[in-house]
Amino acid sequence: MASFNFVEMIPGVTHANAHVATAAVVTGIITLTAVAGRAAIGKGEAAIEPSGKLSLKAIFESIMDFMYWLNDMILGKSGRKYIPFFGSIFIFVFVNNIFGLIPGMAPATENFNTGFAVGMFSFVFYNWYGLKEDGLAYLKHFLGPMLFLAPLMLVIEIISHFVRPVSLGLRLGGNMTGDHQVLASFLELTGVGVPVIFYFFGLFVCFIQAFVFTLLSMVYVMMASHHD
Repeated sequence: MASFNFVEMIPGVTHANAHVATAAVVTGIITLTAVAGRAAIGKGEAAIEPSGKLSLKAIFESIMDFMYWLNDMILGKSGRKYIPFFGSIFIFVFVNNIFGLIPGMAPATENFNTGFAVGMFSFVFYNWYGLKEDGLAYLKHFLGPMLFLAPLMLVIEIISHFVRPVSLGLRLGGNMTGDHQVLASFLELTGVGVPVIFYFFGLFVCFIQAFVFTLLSMVYVMMASHHD
């Protein structure tokens, strides 16, 4: 029997499409928070002055510092122009994951379709990036290093590329489903108090899954522009 989900109280929302409603709610929350965060950052000198206390501005600064660090490690400074894209993936996946820690809620990311949809954004982006950087020469990536192996490599590479968004969706959905079920089981068995430990563990899993999803997206972009 399906567990209760608060979003199913919205007219027209059923268990079958609850993940869509949850993703829409999260998107709305992220959008409103982003607007508030942009206002908190300020303009001119205030925008570049680090926040000295825990605030919305400090949270956004920490996220941006983390994204710059991760981007520079994988793509280098030339990839910084795409940080808004990678940051959007990370925040969307992470906040959706967090919703799974709220009693009476299920993360949209535990549904394969959500992870697959975000994975398709990554798929379209890195192929667009490869074509933008190398033009039609990007298609040589699909042919391998030796001409006589090109027909075989073409089939293998096409399958490999189309499997990527599927693997992203399966990995994210499977891990979030497992994490949500473990937390729900301990809540039922132990009641108040003990599950706090598993909330911290769940928070760690939420972060790691968003991190891995974003990291793999960056790696795919890096591979799309790799020439050696």
